[in-house]
Amino acid sequence: MDTLNYLNSISPEQLDSIYNQYKSDPQSVEASWQRFFEGFDLGISRMPSAGKGTQEFIGKEFNVINLINGYRSRGHLFTDTNPVRERRKYLPTLDLENFGLSAADMETVFHAGSLIGIGDAKLKDILTALKETYCRSVGAEYKYIRNPEVVDWLEQKMESSRNTRNFTIEEKKHILQKLNEAVAFENFLHTKFVGQKRFSLEGCETLIPALDAVIESGAQLGLKEFVIGMAHRGRLNVLANTLHKSYSEIFAEFEGLEYD
Repeated sequence: MDTLNYLNSISPEQLDSIYNQYKSDPQSVEASWQRFFEGFDLGISRMPSAGKGTQEFIGKEFNVINLINGYRSRGHLFTDTNPVRERRKYLPTLDLENFGLSAADMETVFHAGSLIGIGDAKLKDILTALKETYCRSVGAEYKYIRNPEVVDWLEQKMESSRNTRNFTIEEKKHILQKLNEAVAFENFLHTKFVGQKRFSLEGCETLIPALDAVIESGAQLGLKEFVIGMAHRGRLNVLANTLHKSYSEIFAEFEGLEYD
């Protein structure tokens, strides 16, 4: 268990503010923070060469922590989620310069790499891990969650796997099958019932394999019942390919036929 886990729930800016307050008047902060910063200052003072170079390195350690938190908080704004066009530009970017770092630091080893599970690592490796986790084709916006335990769990799950699941061949075939079912159903409705309200799922067909994965995983965990609430869009596809309502019943409703 990480005994310093509580530090992940406070932003570097807030930590820096408390430290500056402590430096101005130690009695103005809580006793627990006084003990913490006393230990911090003692550790710094006993480092072999606590000169200007050491202080600069420690400052850059905090800059790398800020970089990590920047990717965790805003990485979803810079993902490659649209294959058709470039996504809009957001400022400030996640460039190193915005965190007090530069290309000259790429080969420097920072202890902050332990925050993302790779231990002491070069800045270039930390940056690669962050981009792979937060800036590829999956965007994760989760920092608004109020529960620190949930946030920590999400970060551990995403960063340990680079937010990428390694599917077996059989799993890939199953996903493709569910996608094919979703696409074929939409194409048939579009051809057969032109102009009628079809609540099309076109463009979001991945809903079907996603729902299938959630239900299958839940069943393996012992869940007995699922309640699905959703918008009109895609509901026919879900009825047909997730809840297995027969095509004949769905088409009969389109044609206004009576059925038992």
